[in-house]
Amino acid sequence: MAMTMHVDIVSAEREIFSGTVNMLFAPAEMGEVGIMPRHAPLITRLKPGEVRLQRPEGQEDFFYVSGGLLEVQPHVVTVLADTAQRAADIDEAAALAAKQRAEEALQDQEGKMDYARAQAELAEAIAQLRAIQRIRKKLG
Repeated sequence: MAMTMHVDIVSAEREIFSGTVNMLFAPAEMGEVGIMPRHAPLITRLKPGEVRLQRPEGQEDFFYVSGGLLEVQPHVVTVLADTAQRAADIDEAAALAAKQRAEEALQDQEGKMDYARAQAELAEAIAQLRAIQRIRKKLG
């Protein structure tokens, strides 16, 4: 029997996932991390992106997080996300519109919007769109 660990993905609004997995991949600030059972304890910040879970049954689950913290203990991993949702639940039209708004704000020469905020919104929209593309690729 393969080793497993318990994973909880929670946002400020609700618990998104709670269950047993073989492996977790997450977008840490310094790059993507892969966590397996018995991993050394770790706490790191997350950037906007996709959290991917490999389940014991062989299926993969995809989630979008807008940032937050990843806490790793040997048999328990907790993702504390600012906002989180299943990749299949992301509204593609809204993500595309947010990307367009952020790109326009970055082009705005009058400085009506904070440049750093526009960059963050653009990164978040791109991460949402990537999550949608990955799940489509996996299902297709």
